[in-house]
Amino acid sequence: MLKTFLIGLKDVRLAFRDRAALIFMLAAPFVLTLGLGLVTGRFSGNGGSGLSDIPVVIVNLDDGQIGQALVDTFQSADLADLVEPTLGSDPEAARRFIDEDKAAAAIIIPAGFTRSIIPQQSDYTATGSAPEAVQIEVYANPQRPTSAGVIKAIVDEFLSRVEEGRLGGEVSILQMLASGRITAQQAEAAGTAMGQRLQDQPASDTLAIQINSSTQGDEAVQFDALAYIAPGMALMFLMYTVSYGGRSILAERSQGTLPRLLVSPTSSAQILGGKVFGIFLTGVAQMLILIVASSLIFQLKWGDSLGVLILVLAAVFAATGWGMLITATARTTAQVANTGSAVMLIFGALGGSFISLEQMPLPVQMISKITPNAWALDGFTTLGLGGTLIDLVQPIAALLIMGTVLFAVSVVLFGKKDLAQK
Repeated sequence: MLKTFLIGLKDVRLAFRDRAALIFMLAAPFVLTLGLGLVTGRFSGNGGSGLSDIPVVIVNLDDGQIGQALVDTFQSADLADLVEPTLGSDPEAARRFIDEDKAAAAIIIPAGFTRSIIPQQSDYTATGSAPEAVQIEVYANPQRPTSAGVIKAIVDEFLSRVEEGRLGGEVSILQMLASGRITAQQAEAAGTAMGQRLQDQPASDTLAIQINSSTQGDEAVQFDALAYIAPGMALMFLMYTVSYGGRSILAERSQGTLPRLLVSPTSSAQILGGKVFGIFLTGVAQMLILIVASSLIFQLKWGDSLGVLILVLAAVFAATGWGMLITATARTTAQVANTGSAVMLIFGALGGSFISLEQMPLPVQMISKITPNAWALDGFTTLGLGGTLIDLVQPIAALLIMGTVLFAVSVVLFGKKDLAQK
């Protein structure tokens, strides 16, 4: 175990002594983050904290209280500094408003939205079944992907909370009905009462993540555009780091370093484990340095510290798995370098480093799930919106599963290689 640890530390020192590697690991993502921050206006004006007064058009065609609750959410004091809602009555006019780049998104609440979630008794007697579900439309502006993404995140969170309340009420009633504590007639009355409580729920309670309500002193903490840009750049160049570490394995084999190590009382498992550990440590160090630097220089708030640390470890673990797979399938260092560079750019594009995944076609969004970039960026965005570690269960679990599968495949492939041969 000690040998594995020492081999890993040695590789970390070598990586940070390579000036060319440092440029790609630290300087390049930092400079790109700075450039994109300037493009998005993050550093303009008096150094505000990022996105604010996002223009959004809301067309509420629903005559129920849940549709109005969504309107009230956007008009609430919690989101007063983040969004600038405008009410409309014509869906087509709202869409044209977006097409003319006059707002970030249009939210169209269709007629019957409330009744599709909480049906009335008359709805069942008229049709014999529950009303067909209707969906809220978020018409996003592709020229404002970050702002539109924030609007969609608010709507998604609102709908999630509403659905949680509805399902929770149904489960409670079914359990009481099955246990005999209430009759069928009482179940109907209880369902009506629960539906009424859901409709009467304050708008401020429908957001599990209060995007603009946490404060530091007297200043509100807003969602920062860099909270999306900086992680995207760091994650893209993380793929360079893991492929760089993979190249070192093949380079040391060709130079005779690995064969000489195998002559010593050191097993191939210890050597390979140490090399992988070194790649993992280098990736973690790269991510943490970029996080600390952006926090100090850009005053970027990454969110919950424990959530950030666990997410970084999971993201680097998954990325290292991809680096090992590339190395295990390559024969030369040149192949690792070329494949690693291609994967870095492809994963960066698919994972949302350049364009928000919400603005991509659905097939691309599905394919993006094979990249650690997409899952990790989803986690960092959640943290930037005020989430905590408990909100990161899905992305962290996906990253850990991804890394485990990739490592298992890589071990099998490495078992077919002769590390002792130059």
